[in-house]
Amino acid sequence: MAKSLEMTFLSELGKPTKLSVDNPIEPIDPAAVKAAMEQIIAANAFDGNGGDLVSAESARLVERNVTDYELM
Repeated sequence: MAKSLEMTFLSELGKPTKLSVDNPIEPIDPAAVKAAMEQIIAANAFDGNGGDLVSAESARLVERNVTDYELM
């Protein structure tokens, strides 16, 4: 199973922008995630959908199953 931490930010225009981190360290520490998101905003490291990122909206752990099939 593949897991990723999906962080959602809001841009200056109020539009959501998502950033994902593959294989995050578990268990997830919400305080550490919030602090990391605030650092990303403060560093202006990414351009969001509709301008600069201005606030941290949410974070979630996404888990998905992938089954590869060999084609004959």
